[in-house]
Amino acid sequence: MSPYKTIETQDKSSDVVWHQASVSHLERVAANGHQGAVLWFTGLSGSGKSTVANAVDKMLHDLGCKSYVLDGDNVRHGLNGDLGFSDSDRVENIRRIGEVAKLFVDAGLLVSTAFISPFAADRQMVRHLLKDKPFIEVFIDTPLEVCEQRDPKGLYKKARAGEIKQFTGIDSAYESPKTPEIHVKTATQDVQQSAQQVVDYLRSKQLITQV
Repeated sequence: MSPYKTIETQDKSSDVVWHQASVSHLERVAANGHQGAVLWFTGLSGSGKSTVANAVDKMLHDLGCKSYVLDGDNVRHGLNGDLGFSDSDRVENIRRIGEVAKLFVDAGLLVSTAFISPFAADRQMVRHLLKDKPFIEVFIDTPLEVCEQRDPKGLYKKARAGEIKQFTGIDSAYESPKTPEIHVKTATQDVQQSAQQVVDYLRSKQLITQV
């Protein structure tokens, strides 16, 4: 299990004060026509996180919702480009993206995050960070053998050959969600069915009302 340093215990200068924006969160939500929320897609490499997250994003866009996808690989090209894949770097990777997701939600957006995020403590940390804002854990539950068969980036092959160390599912642990808000099984349903399952959940919780 991954240890982490909570937001409350991090060292901060007394000179840093939160700036209150002129436009409130509620005003932004009203302008967008829906609530803001984090859809936290988690699962093994090759499980379909990014594929389903982008399909959900397209559905939301077509409905007129304000949404965005924070993809694990894309974020590592910039914001998290200085991080590796050790356990401590994975923790920091998730902490940073949690902070970014929080800002998106404050703006009233529906933000999907597609990260392996293997440690339950880190996912819980982000949930805690969001406080009263919706945090929706979407478990893309795909068996390891199916992920290895897909292996879209050839990463499992490299990991099995010892060319990649600390690879989740091979020589680094993945802690599956115990009670995710949404449990998606991509081995038994296609991308559109999986995305529709997520959108239907948002409707059932009245986070979106667009039809």
